[in-house]
Amino acid sequence: MQGGLSRRARTAIGAVALAVALIAPGAASAEIPSVFNGDVSCSVEPDGVRFCGSSAPRSTTKTWDGVPIDVNVAFPPAPAAGADGGYPLVMMFHGYGGGKFGLSAMRRFVDRGYATFSMTDRGFRESCGSDASRAADPAGCAKGYVRLMDNRYEVRDAQLFAGELADAGLVDPQRVGAIGGSYGGGLSMALGALKDRMAMPDGSLVPWTSPSGTPMQLAAAAPNIPWTDLAYSLLPNGGTLDYIRHSPYRGRLGVEKESLVSGLYVSGLAAPGFYAPEGSDPSADLTGWRNLFNAGEPYGDAAEAIVDEFTTNHSSYYVKPSVEPAPMLMSSGFTDDLFPADETIRYYNRLIAKHPDADLALLFGDFGHPRAQGKADVEAALREAENAWFDHFIRGEGDQPTEGATAFTQTCPGSAPSGGPYHAKSWARIAPGELRMRSKPATVIAAGAGDPAIATRFDPVAGGGACAEASGADQPGVATYKLAPAPPGGFTLLGAPTVIANFTLAGDTSQVAARLLDLAPGGTERLIARGLWRPRPGGPKRHVFQLHPNGWHFDEGHVAKLELLPADAGGTALSNYGRPSNGQQEVKVAKLDLRLPVRERPGALDGVVRAPAPKFVPKGKRLAPDWVGRDPRAKLARHGLELRGGRLVARVKCPREFLSCSDGRIEVRARFDVAQGRFELDGGERAAVAMRLSAQARAWLRDHGALRVRTKITSAETRGASRAKRLLRP
Repeated sequence: MQGGLSRRARTAIGAVALAVALIAPGAASAEIPSVFNGDVSCSVEPDGVRFCGSSAPRSTTKTWDGVPIDVNVAFPPAPAAGADGGYPLVMMFHGYGGGKFGLSAMRRFVDRGYATFSMTDRGFRESCGSDASRAADPAGCAKGYVRLMDNRYEVRDAQLFAGELADAGLVDPQRVGAIGGSYGGGLSMALGALKDRMAMPDGSLVPWTSPSGTPMQLAAAAPNIPWTDLAYSLLPNGGTLDYIRHSPYRGRLGVEKESLVSGLYVSGLAAPGFYAPEGSDPSADLTGWRNLFNAGEPYGDAAEAIVDEFTTNHSSYYVKPSVEPAPMLMSSGFTDDLFPADETIRYYNRLIAKHPDADLALLFGDFGHPRAQGKADVEAALREAENAWFDHFIRGEGDQPTEGATAFTQTCPGSAPSGGPYHAKSWARIAPGELRMRSKPATVIAAGAGDPAIATRFDPVAGGGACAEASGADQPGVATYKLAPAPPGGFTLLGAPTVIANFTLAGDTSQVAARLLDLAPGGTERLIARGLWRPRPGGPKRHVFQLHPNGWHFDEGHVAKLELLPADAGGTALSNYGRPSNGQQEVKVAKLDLRLPVRERPGALDGVVRAPAPKFVPKGKRLAPDWVGRDPRAKLARHGLELRGGRLVARVKCPREFLSCSDGRIEVRARFDVAQGRFELDGGERAAVAMRLSAQARAWLRDHGALRVRTKITSAETRGASRAKRLLRP
């Protein structure tokens, strides 16, 4: 309450007063005296830009549950004549432990005609993070602690403030955009996924409306280095594959990214930040969560409850996709070990499957969290793409922006320009070729193997960055695999390295850490991609997991080297990229198949580059739509065919209206005769016809899957049917 009036009443009165001012004749006034019902005062800059907020000590307004939030707002100069208001709005969000953006950062969009809004997320700095802010409003800050980007709290805070600006007539409720990096990228992702919905305290979704009931929606979002699945980004278990339609966090609890989680926890407190006392709030127990994960395996029901909380309330991937998301330009860092590229690829695959006409774009390069180098050319291209995205989808100006996937490859040293850009209509098409290596002999990953000094060198917190080098000597007890040295011209990795192998292990808490390295002729190596995986015990069983995607050119003579280790750990909380597992035991690996997606086309490098092999699709999973047309196995399935070892199997049926199909024939052709088969069936019967394949035919089907199928019945008794029907089921 303020002056005896409720917040809703003050909002309504403010809207009426502004409407009267806009209707009055004469030149437009440059004044916007205040925002948020008088809580935050405004001033006019020398160039006419209106700025509402402060840098010290704070400029706060109460959010929906009474927590004071520190905010800034800016508006373009008033027009020379006509109405002043109804601006398109860009909401700008900070990273973990950061604070609201000031006018200098806001000018990027204000100068383009947008109103801008920024807030310090609850629990940080002057939004109840500092001692002074809590002392200024003890009651309001009692529950103003960090919620770790909860849809019901931080995300709803942003939606409320945008709604209040709309109720005041200052911004257009249908032309709202969101942009931010890291923690702010997670907020932008959530707003884009929700689009025109809000999450209530019980988790239910309701229409997003302003306090006065005006319908609101997000017109566009540009999340930068975000997460989409918080549990997977902090505790990956290896279940995400970049070619799968739906990759929720299922199965075993993964491996903690210990150095990054520890660094984030400490930096949030130092911000300054306000964390809920341990055990006081199960939905925001940052200290309790960290302590449990640091204690390690075996994880029980308490850990599963944390994962449920993360996926239910803190991850855009799990926002109910019944509504097509706002147009989203999602950017991820290839060398970002915290929120790697598969965070946005996962969301892209799911949403394209659900909403094939959704406006989604992906941009990758060497930027983001450590180990990233923050390449200036990529970041400049990203800013340009973001501006075009917002201008088109928020303002309705400019050409349709480029969608699909754009990638800049990593280069060293950090001062060197990035490689690319490379563009494709989808992530599935970004790498047309593939290099493959197979190793049949069994090898053992020893439980205590791995040089801690090398792990520290490559750690995102304690290490030397994306261009760091270490000794390339093989490490005892580490399963090591090497491709042949790159031929003249080299090749360009572009995508997620894939490992398929038979694994046998006894330990219920063991893990496998993977590194793909560039081994130079001089004997030094550089980390190119990495991954953490929590396999199930038992075996031998064939499994698949991927390393995080990257783009990197292997120069002539350089060797792509894969290491499988028991842990990617330097020995301390701030040098263990992956926390070593309690009770780690040896892991046996056999019949390994390594697949590297490359930019070169099949047949390049004197035939070394091959067409991508059929994807290893785990039981119960389905290919993402963009991959279906690229996978030879899927192409065969559309013809009713399946490749089983050295045979091609066709599923056939004799129609019910036939008494019999006494001389059925199948002919499969490509550029040559691939296979032939015969069958005899009674009417209504089904059968699988297995046809032998030559080595040439097997290679063609594995690499291409493009063929013609003809089915004939030369002798058939019918029940009134005048002609034969197609026998193969689609």
